[in-house]
Amino acid sequence: MDCRGVLPEICAAFFIGMVVSQTTLSPTVMNTTLMENVTSLTITPVIMSSTTPGCFAFNTSTCEPCAPGSQYDNNTLLCACCSDPGLCLFPGACLPCSRGFYQPLAGQQQCLPCNRGFYTNFTGSPLCQPCAPGSFNNNTGGDSCTSCSPGFYSSQQSSTSCAPCALGRFCNSSGCSQCQMCPAGKEALQTASKDCTPCRPGMHKTSHQTMCQICGSGFFQIHWGQESCDVCPENHYCPSPDVNPIHCPSDAFCPEGSLSPGYCMETFFRKEGDTCELAPVTIALLVIGGGVALLFIILMVLRRRRDTDGELTVARAPLLRKERPQGRYYGIPCDAEPVYAGW
Repeated sequence: MDCRGVLPEICAAFFIGMVVSQTTLSPTVMNTTLMENVTSLTITPVIMSSTTPGCFAFNTSTCEPCAPGSQYDNNTLLCACCSDPGLCLFPGACLPCSRGFYQPLAGQQQCLPCNRGFYTNFTGSPLCQPCAPGSFNNNTGGDSCTSCSPGFYSSQQSSTSCAPCALGRFCNSSGCSQCQMCPAGKEALQTASKDCTPCRPGMHKTSHQTMCQICGSGFFQIHWGQESCDVCPENHYCPSPDVNPIHCPSDAFCPEGSLSPGYCMETFFRKEGDTCELAPVTIALLVIGGGVALLFIILMVLRRRRDTDGELTVARAPLLRKERPQGRYYGIPCDAEPVYAGW
């Protein structure tokens, strides 16, 4: 009896559960169907196809100009249905400018390529950016700039090319905006140098000089890459700036900075310490020469005095009577002057 009473209750409870479960699932299926319909209605205007209705299906009174950085798209009814070129039903229907192109104005039909020296590396750009110093762009419509190679530089923005480093300057990396001056003791012998070479022996270079300089007379330098030259020491001479100083001979003079040894004149001079003195034969010649010169002067004075005395004697003598020469006319001596006879 108890079992028969429990069984009908269990069956009734099972039947009620089935009914409730079916009633709960039905709204869920209906909601899913509605969401799918709404989604399909939202996507349909954006995805254009051959089955899209004509322009009568759109409200063309809401057309707007394409924003800067975009252009008119005549391949879609969203733009083609608008009355004026450059207008679309909404800004999202316009085509963004591709990389390397820009458009600074609104409502334009096409984008413009970036000029040489400028670039833009993203879509929808209203402006192009100038190439930074150390880079260049030699093409229109560029989406990037190229870094200058080692040995070349670009010091200004929007450069279309890179210039080679001048003599005495170098650039050892890419993207140089300036070439550096070679440090002291080094030089760059060619343009577009990537590195500097040390100065050779016999040469030097300071930090503000462009090229290595040869050591001056009386100076030397035997090492590579030096900033200055050394003066030739005393008792040595330096015939070449790239060799070690040579010791001075015993019979020569070599003061500091000597290019070659200095000798006293043989026969007339002799070395005595750090100076040259007169040799004995030179002293004898000077004495003899001085005596001869003195004797010559005395003789000249005596002769001059004798000539002066002779002139005074003649000046003091009495004047002589002037004699008239005897005339001769027609073979007859005559003291009178000739007389014209009228013949």
